[in-house]
Amino acid sequence: MKLFYSPASPFVRKVVLVLHETEQLDDVELQLVATTVTEPDSALAAINPLAKIPALAREGGPTLYDSRVICEFLDSRAGSTLYRGGWDIKVLEATADGIMDAAVSMSYEKRLRPAEKQWDAWLEGQTRKVLGGCSAVETRWMPLLSGPINIGQLAVAAALDYVDFRHPDLNWRAAAPELAAWFKTFETRPAMVATNPRQS
Repeated sequence: MKLFYSPASPFVRKVVLVLHETEQLDDVELQLVATTVTEPDSALAAINPLAKIPALAREGGPTLYDSRVICEFLDSRAGSTLYRGGWDIKVLEATADGIMDAAVSMSYEKRLRPAEKQWDAWLEGQTRKVLGGCSAVETRWMPLLSGPINIGQLAVAAALDYVDFRHPDLNWRAAAPELAAWFKTFETRPAMVATNPRQS
């Protein structure tokens, strides 16, 4: 299998965390790509009509894309139990993905759009989504962040570290102290250390 990826993407990181935690990293070739909305990678676009990462090319079946699809496929392939918890764990993953999506949108706005065309109200709206997502995890989902490893833990960790990486001034910890304490411990996990985008 071949995973089209960029180490800075939180969606990619979630997938690579799953590869680490289910011991499938050696089964996948990592194909580094640089792709944006304005300059899509041609090889990626050939296998994923959305030209988005992550995308998992595999023999005997169509390319898988969207991190949730890929993660659930890898979990099933490994006979793992990252998705135990039913709909609750999937909602937690979706919440984390929403934090990622808002934070990535902010990055695009700041890094790709000319300064004179950046939309402050858009950035403020995305910030509210990030902080709202963190507050939701703090008030509703903390029990799912304890116990054996699950997809919610991996997704939340990937989301929070991306926020710290790209938006260090976004003080999400102020409104989510329990989540902050959990993350301080979880970010030392070997898979988290091995996938840290700052060392790429």
